Amino acid sequence: MSTGAERMTAKQAWTLGLASLASFMMALDSMVVTTALSTIRADLAASVEQLEWVVTAYNLSFAVLLLTGAALGDRFGRRKVFNAGLTLFTAASAACALAPDAVFLIIARALQGAGAAMVLPLSLTLITAVFPPHTRGKAMGLYLGLTGLATFGGPFIGGAIAQGLTWQWIFWLNLPIGIVAILLTTREMDESTGPNDKLDLGGLGLVTLGAFGVIWALVRGNAAGWGSVEVVASFVIGVVLLVAFVLHEKRTPRPMVPMSFFKLRAFATANPANFLVFASLYGTMFFLAQYFQVVKGHGPLVTGLMLMPWTGTLMVCAPIAGRLVDRVGERRFVVGGLLLQAVGMGWIAIAVDADTSYLEILPALVLGSAGITAAMPAAQKAVVGAVEPQRIGQASGVFMMLRIFGGVFGTAVAVAVFGAVGGYATAARFSEGFSASMVGVAVLAFAGVLVGLAMPSSYRVAPEVASKV
Repeated sequence: MSTGAERMTAKQAWTLGLASLASFMMALDSMVVTTALSTIRADLAASVEQLEWVVTAYNLSFAVLLLTGAALGDRFGRRKVFNAGLTLFTAASAACALAPDAVFLIIARALQGAGAAMVLPLSLTLITAVFPPHTRGKAMGLYLGLTGLATFGGPFIGGAIAQGLTWQWIFWLNLPIGIVAILLTTREMDESTGPNDKLDLGGLGLVTLGAFGVIWALVRGNAAGWGSVEVVASFVIGVVLLVAFVLHEKRTPRPMVPMSFFKLRAFATANPANFLVFASLYGTMFFLAQYFQVVKGHGPLVTGLMLMPWTGTLMVCAPIAGRLVDRVGERRFVVGGLLLQAVGMGWIAIAVDADTSYLEILPALVLGSAGITAAMPAAQKAVVGAVEPQRIGQASGVFMMLRIFGGVFGTAVAVAVFGAVGGYATAARFSEGFSASMVGVAVLAFAGVLVGLAMPSSYRVAPEVASKV
């Protein structure tokens, strides 16, 4: 019997390395854009709403096209679609760098999101397909750890570019990485397909429009008002279309997301737990850098340095957590990790005010980041390990889509709580809002603990489900 200590084959190493490189490029892009928004606003004379859309356009197109990206990979070839997504993302990055105004930049960012929607779910699928179950957790830990290099260095790189160079270099950085990844993927990765030999166009249309409606409501809720006609109508239409998608998938002979997946306890519990992992993470990310700048008065570069212990935990702990998950199971890491995040963010909520020093909250930041890092590879392994190998692409698409839904939801919750309690008028008011938003983030993490407790301690693909999918 194989052991977790066995050496990777060359094909496994190339697949893991290239999937991680693509994820690295996209994670780096997201992190550096966040820290350079103020510079972009000044250079392009962008309004606050336009600045928000520089971030939102990417997340919106990414989220609504994730399942489409996974389905295209299953139908036309995962390596081929992965490479097409890399090409689109790289070309859109050049368009971002050349943007003459905010509207052009927003459109280019949406194209980046579309490229990422083809790359990221398939990166997970390609890794899972070449690693057997007993080493999959280790591989996913390494994947997250390599991605963590971008998360770790992103704030510092973004701050350095914002202060020392022009913001366009944020996007020019993607070109050499993208070109290398495209060439090596063509040469070193094997092609594979999923079980569906044709696209479920009806399902694609319903899930894309339904996801668009729900996410539009989430991203517009705080600006337009949660009770506004725009937000309520968007949310209701989105939910109706998603319900129609579920009914359609139950009837079609070749569904893009077999509803029988949700009969698998691991799949049905790890997905909502993962949703809450990313809701808590993104809710924290949205205000943390702003706290250091608005309340403590630091510039982008210093802020990036102060974030590095928090982001660096992902790089250090993810490979360790992934390796241990293979030995002790997913549930303990999901529950324990989210509990650490809840404790860490609750600690910050109690301790933080306008006079709180960096060292007073640093242990809480590291504690929460370590918890999130422990939960992520465990949730990923539980979801993709619950289904048959040929169905991994479909499972990955659901997983990644709910991850982005979680991020948008967590940000919306944090912003809504912040707006109800605090504001930007003074450092004290911002601290009050930041503290309240961290309470909201801690509650999301604790809800994830409760969901994680329902995960099985061990699982296998149920024969009756396997025969149906």
